[in-house]
Amino acid sequence: MDQAPLRIAIAGLGTVGAGVLSLLERQAQLLASRCGRSLKVVAVSARDRKKDRGVDLNGVEWFDDPVALAENADAEIYVELIGGADGVAMESVCAALSGKRHVVTANKAMIAHHGTALARRAAENDRALAYEAAVAGGMPIIKAVREGMTANRISRIYGILNGTCNFILSTMRESGIDFAEALAQAQEMGIAESDPGFDIDGVDAAHKLSILAALAFGSEVRFDGVHVEGIRKVSAFDINSAEELGYRIKLLGIASLVEGRLEQRVHPCMVPRDRPIAAVEGVLNAVVAEGDHSGAIMVEGAGAGAGPTASAVVADIVDIARGNFLPAFTVPAKDLAHMEPRPMAYHRGCYYLRLTVRDQPGVIADVAAALRDESISMEAMLQHGRADGEGAPVPVVITTHETEEAAMRRALTTIAGCEPVLEPPCVIRIETL
Repeated sequence: MDQAPLRIAIAGLGTVGAGVLSLLERQAQLLASRCGRSLKVVAVSARDRKKDRGVDLNGVEWFDDPVALAENADAEIYVELIGGADGVAMESVCAALSGKRHVVTANKAMIAHHGTALARRAAENDRALAYEAAVAGGMPIIKAVREGMTANRISRIYGILNGTCNFILSTMRESGIDFAEALAQAQEMGIAESDPGFDIDGVDAAHKLSILAALAFGSEVRFDGVHVEGIRKVSAFDINSAEELGYRIKLLGIASLVEGRLEQRVHPCMVPRDRPIAAVEGVLNAVVAEGDHSGAIMVEGAGAGAGPTASAVVADIVDIARGNFLPAFTVPAKDLAHMEPRPMAYHRGCYYLRLTVRDQPGVIADVAAALRDESISMEAMLQHGRADGEGAPVPVVITTHETEEAAMRRALTTIAGCEPVLEPPCVIRIETL
């Protein structure tokens, strides 16, 4: 091992950054043996110099400004763990690449919004843009798709991409509680943020899906083309109805090529209980990639947390130390395909509808007529008992055969306008996978 140490600069010493420092320190000998050279953190940047992060920073150069770190540190790799799609994170990464430094990042928002431009800048400077930690934490899904499935054409990639949502939906099913109570429990346990919108409204999963889609299909990153719905409207009643119908409800991100266009969607799905992904519970993530020769490959594991995310960051550092770095999105950046998004209105599938209606004669006939007028065929209907007194609210569940999203939307508008329908219909798409 006669090579000089690989010099590393790290911007952002929060939970993940401190985890990376700790991992590099504790596994120094193991990593050196696997890289053929030692790994040395030579410079860092963070907001608070005095904070105790549980690691020894003596002899490490400190920069107050991450951009100055990216431009001036005597380092070969710049590790960006600041976060945020724009601002200092983006500015510092651009500076690092232009300064001929490799970049490792866990910043999913930045890659989702600017991944194409950053991949091209990395290629222009013959440097790596590595982001394994940006999608599904410690799961090596980027490496699995980019390297392990390189001989395949991928037809579809989908998965559970947000552990907070998966925990909430799992808790609702296991405990019989409603969404608000499950969210509060997740917040008390530190699984959900005090402002959980980024997770429960599907934005976090959409960032990750757009990255996976670019990777799977060799295309530009098209976050602007992702259809996004969260889980706020999923009720305990829906969870129970799904079980009765043979499904589990999961927030999935799904990307596929349909008629030459890129369909990307994040929304709650009813998944058959016998599918492997239906059994992924709690805070775990899982991703399935379908290759034309490999078949379906599923990777499951921890999608967040200091340990798993730091593990993914260090794995990227080790790859660069070995001289093993590939184009950011499977194909050379200059060859990334420009794919038009496929409008959600064109999507075809089956649907679950939950209606709250006044218990009176003729209601189901009105609903059936609205579906009939859009050529939507009902598969099943659930109504357990009657309400307490004629005219009182009662829930009705309907599942449909395959139809087009646009037709379903028109039917829902008609149904919502029916006088006995007391609330906007709840819709969950059924995915056979």
